[in-house]
Amino acid sequence: MQSSFILVIIAIYFGVLMLISYLTSRKGSGNDAFFRANKSSKWYVVAIAMIGTSISGVTFVSVPGMVRNLDMSYMQMVLGFFFGYLVIAYVLLPLYYRLNLTTIYGYLEQRFGRKSYKTGAWFFLLSKIVGAAARLYLVAFILQTLVFDTWGIPFVITVIGIILVIWLYSHKSGIKTIIWTDWLQTILFLTTLVLIVWQVSTRLNFNIGDTIAAIGNSPHSRIFVFDDWGSTQNFFKQFFSGMFITIVMTGLDQDQMQKNLTIRTLKDAQKNVVSYGLAFAPINFLFLSLGVLLIIFAEQNGIVLPEVSDNILPVIASEYLGPGVLSIFIVGIVAAAFSSADSALTALTTSFCVDILDMKALSQTKEQEKKDVKTRRIVHIGISVVFVLIILIIEAIGSDSIITAIYKLASYTYGPLLGLYCFGLYSKVKPNDMYVPYVAIVAPILCFIIEMMMKQLYNYQVGYELLLINGLITGLGLWIISIRKKNLLT
Repeated sequence: MQSSFILVIIAIYFGVLMLISYLTSRKGSGNDAFFRANKSSKWYVVAIAMIGTSISGVTFVSVPGMVRNLDMSYMQMVLGFFFGYLVIAYVLLPLYYRLNLTTIYGYLEQRFGRKSYKTGAWFFLLSKIVGAAARLYLVAFILQTLVFDTWGIPFVITVIGIILVIWLYSHKSGIKTIIWTDWLQTILFLTTLVLIVWQVSTRLNFNIGDTIAAIGNSPHSRIFVFDDWGSTQNFFKQFFSGMFITIVMTGLDQDQMQKNLTIRTLKDAQKNVVSYGLAFAPINFLFLSLGVLLIIFAEQNGIVLPEVSDNILPVIASEYLGPGVLSIFIVGIVAAAFSSADSALTALTTSFCVDILDMKALSQTKEQEKKDVKTRRIVHIGISVVFVLIILIIEAIGSDSIITAIYKLASYTYGPLLGLYCFGLYSKVKPNDMYVPYVAIVAPILCFIIEMMMKQLYNYQVGYELLLINGLITGLGLWIISIRKKNLLT
Protein backbone atom coordinates (compact mmCIF):
# COMPACT_ATOMS: atom_id res chain seq x y z
CA MET A 1 0.00 0.00 0.00
CA GLN A 2 2.78 2.43 0.96
CA SER A 3 4.71 1.85 -2.26
CA SER A 4 1.56 2.29 -4.38
CA PHE A 5 0.76 5.55 -2.60
CA ILE A 6 4.25 6.91 -3.25
CA LEU A 7 4.05 5.92 -6.91
CA VAL A 8 0.75 7.79 -7.31
CA ILE A 9 2.36 10.92 -5.83
CA ILE A 10 5.28 10.67 -8.24
CA ALA A 11 2.92 10.12 -11.21
CA ILE A 12 0.90 13.25 -10.36
CA TYR A 13 4.10 15.20 -9.92
CA PHE A 14 5.38 14.02 -13.30
CA GLY A 15 2.12 15.10 -14.90
CA VAL A 16 2.57 18.64 -13.57
CA LEU A 17 6.12 18.79 -14.97
CA MET A 18 4.92 17.65 -18.39
CA LEU A 19 2.24 20.37 -18.34
CA ILE A 20 4.91 23.01 -17.68
CA SER A 21 7.02 21.54 -20.49
CA TYR A 22 4.08 21.79 -22.89
CA LEU A 23 3.29 25.40 -21.93
CA THR A 24 6.90 26.61 -22.22
CA SER A 25 7.61 24.86 -25.52
CA ARG A 26 4.56 26.21 -27.40
CA LYS A 27 6.36 29.42 -28.40
CA GLY A 28 9.51 27.77 -29.57
CA SER A 29 11.72 24.75 -29.06
CA GLY A 30 14.74 25.77 -31.12
CA ASN A 31 18.32 25.94 -29.91
CA ASP A 32 18.06 29.55 -28.75
CA ALA A 33 15.23 28.54 -26.40
CA PHE A 34 17.08 25.38 -25.32
CA PHE A 35 20.45 27.09 -24.69
CA ARG A 36 19.47 30.64 -23.59
CA ALA A 37 15.66 30.75 -23.05
CA ASN A 38 15.67 33.47 -25.73
CA LYS A 39 17.38 35.79 -23.18
CA SER A 40 13.99 36.63 -21.68
CA SER A 41 13.99 35.22 -18.11
CA LYS A 42 12.92 37.31 -15.09
CA TRP A 43 15.65 37.58 -12.44
CA TYR A 44 13.38 36.83 -9.48
CA VAL A 45 12.07 33.64 -11.13
CA VAL A 46 15.64 32.54 -11.88
CA ALA A 47 16.70 33.30 -8.29
CA ILE A 48 14.14 30.86 -6.91
CA ALA A 49 14.98 28.28 -9.58
CA MET A 50 18.70 28.58 -8.76
CA ILE A 51 18.06 27.57 -5.16
CA GLY A 52 16.56 24.31 -6.41
CA THR A 53 19.47 23.74 -8.77
CA SER A 54 22.04 24.26 -6.01
CA ILE A 55 20.24 22.36 -3.24
CA SER A 56 19.72 18.84 -4.50
CA GLY A 57 18.20 15.68 -3.08
CA VAL A 58 21.66 14.99 -1.67
CA THR A 59 21.46 18.15 0.45
CA PHE A 60 18.02 17.06 1.62
CA VAL A 61 19.39 13.76 2.93
CA SER A 62 23.11 14.26 3.57
CA VAL A 63 23.10 17.61 5.41
CA PRO A 64 20.72 16.49 8.22
CA GLY A 65 22.63 13.20 8.43
CA MET A 66 26.08 14.79 8.79
CA VAL A 67 25.04 16.40 12.09
CA ARG A 68 25.67 13.14 13.94
CA ASN A 69 29.40 13.11 13.13
CA LEU A 70 30.19 16.76 12.37
CA ASP A 71 27.62 18.68 14.44
CA MET A 72 26.50 21.89 12.70
CA SER A 73 30.00 22.82 11.53
CA TYR A 74 28.80 22.70 7.91
CA MET A 75 27.48 26.24 8.53
CA GLN A 76 31.09 27.46 8.45
CA MET A 77 31.23 26.43 4.80
CA VAL A 78 27.78 27.92 4.17
CA LEU A 79 28.99 31.31 5.44
CA GLY A 80 31.82 31.11 2.93
CA PHE A 81 29.28 30.37 0.19
CA PHE A 82 27.82 33.89 0.41
CA PHE A 83 31.14 35.63 -0.13
CA GLY A 84 31.71 33.34 -3.11
CA TYR A 85 28.41 34.55 -4.57
CA LEU A 86 29.56 38.16 -4.23
CA VAL A 87 32.66 37.33 -6.31
CA ILE A 88 30.43 35.72 -8.94
CA ALA A 89 28.07 38.69 -9.06
CA TYR A 90 30.66 41.44 -9.28
CA VAL A 91 33.69 39.80 -10.92
CA LEU A 92 32.56 36.94 -13.16
CA LEU A 93 29.10 38.04 -14.33
CA PRO A 94 30.33 41.38 -15.77
CA LEU A 95 32.90 39.41 -17.77
CA TYR A 96 30.34 36.92 -19.13
CA TYR A 97 27.87 39.63 -20.11
CA ARG A 98 30.54 41.80 -21.74
CA LEU A 99 31.56 38.87 -23.95
CA ASN A 100 27.90 37.88 -24.65
CA LEU A 101 28.64 34.18 -24.03
CA THR A 102 26.34 31.20 -24.63
CA THR A 103 28.63 29.02 -22.52
CA ILE A 104 31.05 30.54 -20.05
CA TYR A 105 34.06 28.58 -21.36
CA GLY A 106 34.09 30.78 -24.45
CA TYR A 107 36.09 33.22 -22.28
CA LEU A 108 39.01 30.78 -22.20
CA GLU A 109 39.24 30.78 -26.00
CA GLN A 110 39.37 34.56 -26.15
CA ARG A 111 41.92 34.81 -23.32
CA PHE A 112 44.22 31.83 -23.97
CA GLY A 113 43.27 29.98 -27.15
CA ARG A 114 41.26 27.08 -28.52
CA LYS A 115 42.98 24.24 -26.63
CA SER A 116 42.42 26.04 -23.33
CA TYR A 117 38.78 26.52 -24.29
CA LYS A 118 38.32 22.82 -25.03
CA THR A 119 40.19 21.86 -21.84
CA GLY A 120 37.86 23.95 -19.69
CA ALA A 121 34.78 22.51 -21.39
CA TRP A 122 35.96 18.91 -20.99
CA PHE A 123 36.77 19.43 -17.30
CA PHE A 124 33.27 20.83 -16.79
CA LEU A 125 31.68 17.90 -18.61
CA LEU A 126 33.60 15.40 -16.46
CA SER A 127 32.94 17.25 -13.20
CA LYS A 128 29.26 17.86 -13.78
CA ILE A 129 28.21 14.50 -15.15
CA VAL A 130 29.82 12.61 -12.25
CA GLY A 131 28.61 15.08 -9.60
CA ALA A 132 25.06 15.23 -10.96
CA ALA A 133 24.90 11.45 -11.28
CA ALA A 134 26.05 11.10 -7.65
CA ARG A 135 23.27 13.43 -6.51
CA LEU A 136 20.65 11.56 -8.49
CA TYR A 137 21.92 8.17 -7.33
CA LEU A 138 20.93 8.87 -3.74
CA VAL A 139 17.33 9.64 -4.67
CA ALA A 140 17.15 6.63 -6.97
CA PHE A 141 18.42 4.44 -4.13
CA ILE A 142 15.79 5.80 -1.70
CA LEU A 143 12.96 5.26 -4.21
CA GLN A 144 14.28 1.78 -4.92
CA THR A 145 14.25 0.93 -1.19
CA LEU A 146 10.84 2.44 -0.43
CA VAL A 147 8.95 1.54 -3.60
CA PHE A 148 10.45 -0.64 -6.27
CA ASP A 149 12.11 -3.36 -4.18
CA THR A 150 8.66 -4.43 -2.97
CA TRP A 151 7.67 -5.08 -6.58
CA GLY A 152 10.90 -6.84 -7.50
CA ILE A 153 11.93 -4.16 -10.01
CA PRO A 154 15.73 -4.04 -10.56
CA PHE A 155 17.67 -0.89 -9.67
CA VAL A 156 18.75 -0.41 -13.28
CA ILE A 157 15.11 -0.11 -14.39
CA THR A 158 14.45 2.45 -11.65
CA VAL A 159 17.39 4.56 -12.81
CA ILE A 160 16.37 4.36 -16.47
CA GLY A 161 12.82 5.38 -15.53
CA ILE A 162 13.98 8.45 -13.58
CA ILE A 163 16.30 9.63 -16.37
CA LEU A 164 13.56 9.03 -18.93
CA VAL A 165 11.13 11.21 -16.97
CA ILE A 166 13.67 14.06 -16.80
CA TRP A 167 14.45 13.71 -20.51
CA LEU A 168 10.78 13.79 -21.48
CA TYR A 169 10.01 17.17 -19.95
CA SER A 170 13.36 18.81 -20.77
CA HIS A 171 14.17 17.69 -24.33
CA LYS A 172 12.08 20.25 -26.24
CA SER A 173 12.88 23.67 -24.78
CA GLY A 174 15.74 22.89 -22.41
CA ILE A 175 16.65 25.77 -20.10
CA LYS A 176 13.43 27.65 -20.97
CA THR A 177 11.43 24.79 -19.44
CA ILE A 178 13.93 24.05 -16.68
CA ILE A 179 13.72 27.55 -15.18
CA TRP A 180 9.99 27.11 -14.55
CA THR A 181 10.11 23.45 -13.44
CA ASP A 182 12.96 24.29 -11.05
CA TRP A 183 10.98 27.28 -9.75
CA LEU A 184 8.11 24.95 -8.87
CA GLN A 185 10.42 22.29 -7.45
CA THR A 186 12.20 24.82 -5.22
CA ILE A 187 8.88 25.94 -3.74
CA LEU A 188 7.90 22.31 -3.16
CA PHE A 189 11.04 21.13 -1.43
CA LEU A 190 11.30 24.23 0.78
CA THR A 191 7.68 23.70 1.84
CA THR A 192 8.52 20.05 2.47
CA LEU A 193 11.51 20.97 4.64
CA VAL A 194 9.42 23.27 6.84
CA LEU A 195 6.63 20.68 7.15
CA ILE A 196 9.03 17.89 8.19
CA VAL A 197 10.67 20.10 10.83
CA TRP A 198 7.20 20.95 12.14
CA GLN A 199 6.12 17.30 12.18
CA VAL A 200 9.21 16.12 14.06
CA SER A 201 8.83 18.95 16.58
CA THR A 202 5.16 18.04 17.06
CA ARG A 203 6.02 14.40 17.79
CA LEU A 204 8.54 15.62 20.36
CA ASN A 205 5.76 17.74 21.93
CA PHE A 206 7.79 20.88 21.25
CA ASN A 207 6.40 24.33 20.56
CA ILE A 208 8.53 26.85 18.65
CA GLY A 209 10.32 27.98 21.81
CA ASP A 210 10.99 24.40 22.90
CA THR A 211 12.35 23.53 19.45
CA ILE A 212 14.78 26.46 19.44
CA ALA A 213 15.91 25.67 23.00
CA ALA A 214 16.39 21.95 22.25
CA ILE A 215 18.52 22.70 19.19
CA GLY A 216 20.59 25.29 21.06
CA ASN A 217 21.20 23.00 24.05
CA SER A 218 22.11 19.95 21.98
CA PRO A 219 25.80 18.90 22.00
CA HIS A 220 25.40 18.69 18.21
CA SER A 221 24.67 22.42 17.89
CA ARG A 222 28.37 23.33 17.69
CA ILE A 223 29.03 25.46 14.60
CA PHE A 224 32.52 26.93 14.93
CA VAL A 225 35.75 24.94 15.22
CA PHE A 226 38.83 27.09 15.92
CA ASP A 227 40.91 24.86 18.17
CA ASP A 228 41.98 22.03 15.85
CA TRP A 229 44.11 23.01 12.84
CA GLY A 230 44.51 19.38 11.81
CA SER A 231 40.75 18.85 11.50
CA THR A 232 38.99 19.19 8.18
CA GLN A 233 36.29 21.07 10.14
CA ASN A 234 38.55 23.96 11.17
CA PHE A 235 36.75 27.27 10.62
CA PHE A 236 39.29 28.81 8.25
CA LYS A 237 39.50 25.66 6.13
CA GLN A 238 35.72 25.42 5.92
CA PHE A 239 35.05 29.13 5.31
CA PHE A 240 37.57 29.65 2.53
CA SER A 241 36.83 26.26 1.00
CA GLY A 242 33.13 27.17 0.95
CA MET A 243 33.93 30.48 -0.71
CA PHE A 244 36.07 28.95 -3.45
CA ILE A 245 33.81 25.91 -3.91
CA THR A 246 30.99 28.36 -4.65
CA ILE A 247 33.15 30.27 -7.12
CA VAL A 248 34.08 27.13 -9.06
CA MET A 249 30.91 25.02 -8.64
CA THR A 250 28.64 27.97 -9.48
CA GLY A 251 30.62 30.76 -11.12
CA LEU A 252 32.77 28.47 -13.29
CA ASP A 253 30.00 25.91 -13.88
CA GLN A 254 27.88 26.09 -17.02
CA ASP A 255 25.01 24.32 -15.26
CA GLN A 256 24.74 27.03 -12.61
CA MET A 257 25.53 30.00 -14.85
CA GLN A 258 23.30 29.01 -17.76
CA LYS A 259 20.22 30.25 -15.93
CA ASN A 260 21.93 33.53 -15.13
CA LEU A 261 22.83 34.06 -18.78
CA THR A 262 19.15 33.81 -19.77
CA ILE A 263 18.51 37.12 -17.97
CA ARG A 264 18.55 40.09 -20.33
CA THR A 265 20.66 42.57 -18.31
CA LEU A 266 23.75 42.33 -16.10
CA LYS A 267 22.13 44.35 -13.31
CA ASP A 268 19.21 41.91 -13.04
CA ALA A 269 21.56 38.92 -13.18
CA GLN A 270 23.52 40.38 -10.23
CA LYS A 271 20.28 40.85 -8.28
CA ASN A 272 19.53 37.18 -8.94
CA VAL A 273 22.92 35.91 -7.67
CA VAL A 274 22.96 38.01 -4.50
CA SER A 275 19.33 37.09 -3.72
CA TYR A 276 19.73 33.33 -3.86
CA GLY A 277 23.15 33.66 -2.20
CA LEU A 278 21.46 35.27 0.82
CA ALA A 279 18.89 32.46 0.94
CA PHE A 280 21.48 29.72 1.45
CA ALA A 281 22.35 30.40 5.10
CA PRO A 282 18.80 30.11 6.56
CA ILE A 283 17.91 27.14 4.32
CA ASN A 284 21.00 25.13 5.28
CA PHE A 285 20.60 26.08 8.93
CA LEU A 286 17.10 24.62 8.79
CA PHE A 287 18.46 21.39 7.25
CA LEU A 288 21.02 21.11 10.05
CA SER A 289 18.38 21.91 12.68
CA LEU A 290 16.31 19.05 11.28
CA GLY A 291 19.34 16.79 11.77
CA VAL A 292 19.58 17.79 15.45
CA LEU A 293 15.84 17.17 15.94
CA LEU A 294 16.10 13.73 14.33
CA ILE A 295 18.87 12.75 16.78
CA ILE A 296 16.78 13.98 19.73
CA PHE A 297 13.76 12.07 18.39
CA ALA A 298 15.82 8.89 18.07
CA GLU A 299 17.18 9.22 21.63
CA GLN A 300 13.75 9.79 23.15
CA ASN A 301 12.22 6.82 21.33
CA GLY A 302 15.08 4.37 21.68
CA ILE A 303 15.72 4.26 17.93
CA VAL A 304 19.06 2.88 16.77
CA LEU A 305 20.24 5.16 13.98
CA PRO A 306 21.57 3.56 10.79
CA GLU A 307 25.34 3.38 10.38
CA VAL A 308 25.26 5.32 7.11
CA SER A 309 24.48 8.96 7.90
CA ASP A 310 22.62 9.51 4.61
CA ASN A 311 20.04 6.92 5.72
CA ILE A 312 19.02 8.67 8.97
CA LEU A 313 16.26 10.89 7.55
CA PRO A 314 14.87 8.27 5.08
CA VAL A 315 14.70 5.58 7.79
CA ILE A 316 13.02 7.78 10.41
CA ALA A 317 10.62 9.29 7.85
CA SER A 318 9.58 5.89 6.45
CA GLU A 319 9.42 3.85 9.68
CA TYR A 320 8.56 6.19 12.56
CA LEU A 321 6.78 9.34 11.35
CA GLY A 322 3.79 7.86 9.53
CA PRO A 323 2.60 7.84 5.88
CA GLY A 324 1.81 11.56 5.85
CA VAL A 325 5.37 12.61 6.64
CA LEU A 326 6.71 9.93 4.31
CA SER A 327 4.70 11.31 1.39
CA ILE A 328 5.92 14.82 2.18
CA PHE A 329 9.49 13.53 2.31
CA ILE A 330 9.18 11.76 -1.05
CA VAL A 331 7.82 14.90 -2.74
CA GLY A 332 10.67 16.91 -1.23
CA ILE A 333 13.56 14.72 -2.31
CA VAL A 334 12.09 14.08 -5.76
CA ALA A 335 11.61 17.83 -6.28
CA ALA A 336 15.12 18.58 -5.04
CA ALA A 337 16.67 15.79 -7.12
CA PHE A 338 14.85 16.64 -10.33
CA SER A 339 15.64 20.37 -10.01
CA SER A 340 19.38 19.69 -10.02
CA ALA A 341 19.42 16.72 -12.43
CA ASP A 342 17.30 18.35 -15.16
CA SER A 343 19.44 21.48 -15.04
CA ALA A 344 22.64 19.42 -15.23
CA LEU A 345 21.36 17.39 -18.18
CA THR A 346 20.46 20.58 -20.07
CA ALA A 347 23.79 22.27 -19.26
CA LEU A 348 25.81 19.23 -20.31
CA THR A 349 23.91 19.07 -23.59
CA THR A 350 24.46 22.80 -24.14
CA SER A 351 28.18 22.65 -23.34
CA PHE A 352 28.80 19.60 -25.55
CA CYS A 353 26.91 21.12 -28.48
CA VAL A 354 28.39 24.62 -28.22
CA ASP A 355 31.87 23.97 -26.80
CA ILE A 356 32.76 20.61 -28.34
CA LEU A 357 30.68 20.59 -31.56
CA ASP A 358 30.92 24.38 -32.13
CA MET A 359 27.16 24.77 -32.53
CA LYS A 360 25.59 28.25 -32.52
CA ALA A 361 22.55 29.24 -30.49
CA LEU A 362 21.18 31.08 -33.53
CA SER A 363 21.62 29.21 -36.82
CA GLN A 364 22.20 31.10 -40.07
CA THR A 365 19.53 29.26 -42.10
CA LYS A 366 16.37 27.21 -41.46
CA GLU A 367 18.08 24.13 -42.87
CA GLN A 368 21.00 24.56 -40.49
CA GLU A 369 18.57 25.10 -37.60
CA LYS A 370 16.85 21.78 -38.34
CA LYS A 371 20.19 20.00 -38.54
CA ASP A 372 21.43 21.56 -35.29
CA VAL A 373 18.22 20.73 -33.43
CA LYS A 374 18.48 17.10 -34.58
CA THR A 375 22.11 16.94 -33.42
CA ARG A 376 21.22 18.53 -30.08
CA ARG A 377 18.49 15.94 -29.46
CA ILE A 378 20.91 13.09 -30.21
CA VAL A 379 23.44 14.58 -27.77
CA HIS A 380 20.69 14.97 -25.16
CA ILE A 381 19.86 11.26 -25.44
CA GLY A 382 23.54 10.29 -25.38
CA ILE A 383 24.22 12.20 -22.17
CA SER A 384 21.11 10.67 -20.60
CA VAL A 385 22.54 7.21 -21.32
CA VAL A 386 25.89 8.20 -19.76
CA PHE A 387 23.98 9.40 -16.68
CA VAL A 388 22.47 5.93 -16.27
CA LEU A 389 25.86 4.21 -16.61
CA ILE A 390 27.59 6.46 -14.05
CA ILE A 391 24.77 6.04 -11.51
CA LEU A 392 25.12 2.27 -11.80
CA ILE A 393 28.90 2.56 -11.26
CA ILE A 394 28.33 4.73 -8.15
CA GLU A 395 25.84 2.16 -6.86
CA ALA A 396 28.49 -0.53 -7.21
CA ILE A 397 31.13 1.58 -5.38
CA GLY A 398 28.90 3.12 -2.67
CA SER A 399 29.62 6.00 -0.25
CA ASP A 400 28.66 6.79 3.35
CA SER A 401 28.18 10.48 2.58
CA ILE A 402 27.47 11.45 -1.00
CA ILE A 403 27.78 15.20 -0.40
CA THR A 404 31.29 14.77 1.06
CA ALA A 405 32.25 12.66 -1.95
CA ILE A 406 30.92 15.31 -4.36
CA TYR A 407 32.90 18.12 -2.73
CA LYS A 408 36.00 15.94 -2.71
CA LEU A 409 35.62 15.21 -6.40
CA ALA A 410 35.10 18.93 -7.04
CA SER A 411 38.45 19.67 -5.40
CA TYR A 412 40.15 17.57 -8.08
CA THR A 413 38.12 18.36 -11.19
CA TYR A 414 37.24 22.04 -10.64
CA GLY A 415 40.73 22.99 -9.45
CA PRO A 416 42.12 23.41 -12.98
CA LEU A 417 39.13 25.62 -13.88
CA LEU A 418 39.82 27.78 -10.82
CA GLY A 419 43.46 28.11 -11.85
CA LEU A 420 42.61 28.93 -15.47
CA TYR A 421 40.12 31.68 -14.62
CA CYS A 422 42.18 33.24 -11.82
CA PHE A 423 45.25 33.31 -14.05
CA GLY A 424 43.25 34.77 -16.91
CA LEU A 425 41.65 37.48 -14.80
CA TYR A 426 44.57 38.51 -12.62
CA SER A 427 47.63 38.19 -14.84
CA LYS A 428 48.66 39.80 -18.10
CA VAL A 429 50.67 36.82 -19.26
CA LYS A 430 49.50 34.52 -22.05
CA PRO A 431 50.46 30.85 -21.65
CA ASN A 432 51.39 28.66 -24.59
CA ASP A 433 47.95 27.33 -25.49
CA MET A 434 49.37 24.04 -26.77
CA TYR A 435 50.53 22.94 -23.29
CA VAL A 436 47.51 24.08 -21.23
CA PRO A 437 45.76 20.64 -21.36
CA TYR A 438 48.86 18.99 -19.89
CA VAL A 439 48.98 21.48 -17.01
CA ALA A 440 45.29 20.85 -16.28
CA ILE A 441 45.86 17.07 -16.14
CA VAL A 442 49.09 17.16 -14.10
CA ALA A 443 47.72 19.50 -11.39
CA PRO A 444 45.11 17.05 -9.96
CA ILE A 445 47.70 14.23 -10.06
CA LEU A 446 50.13 16.33 -8.00
CA CYS A 447 47.30 17.18 -5.59
CA PHE A 448 46.62 13.49 -4.99
CA ILE A 449 50.31 12.91 -4.24
CA ILE A 450 50.37 15.88 -1.84
CA GLU A 451 47.24 14.63 -0.06
CA MET A 452 48.75 11.17 0.48
CA MET A 453 52.11 12.57 1.66
CA MET A 454 50.52 14.97 4.16
CA LYS A 455 48.52 12.14 5.66
CA GLN A 456 51.44 9.73 5.93
CA LEU A 457 54.16 12.16 7.01
CA TYR A 458 52.29 14.63 9.20
CA ASN A 459 48.95 12.88 9.93
CA TYR A 460 47.30 15.93 8.36
CA GLN A 461 43.89 15.39 6.78
CA VAL A 462 43.67 17.54 3.68
CA GLY A 463 40.07 18.73 3.33
CA TYR A 464 38.36 20.91 0.82
CA GLU A 465 41.38 23.25 0.80
CA LEU A 466 42.67 20.80 -1.80
CA LEU A 467 40.69 22.88 -4.29
CA LEU A 468 42.87 25.92 -3.53
CA ILE A 469 46.06 23.88 -3.80
CA ASN A 470 44.87 22.50 -7.15
CA GLY A 471 44.11 25.97 -8.47
CA LEU A 472 47.49 27.26 -7.26
CA ILE A 473 49.39 24.43 -8.95
CA THR A 474 47.44 25.04 -12.17
CA GLY A 475 48.26 28.74 -12.03
CA LEU A 476 51.94 28.00 -11.41
CA GLY A 477 51.96 25.60 -14.36
CA LEU A 478 50.37 28.24 -16.60
CA TRP A 479 53.05 30.72 -15.56
CA ILE A 480 55.81 28.23 -16.38
CA ILE A 481 54.48 27.66 -19.90
CA SER A 482 53.82 31.35 -20.51
CA ILE A 483 55.20 33.03 -23.56
CA ARG A 484 57.76 35.73 -22.84
CA LYS A 485 57.47 39.52 -22.96
CA LYS A 486 56.70 39.77 -26.64
CA ASN A 487 53.30 38.19 -26.04
CA LEU A 488 52.34 40.08 -22.91
CA LEU A 489 48.75 41.28 -23.10
CA THR A 490 48.22 45.00 -23.31
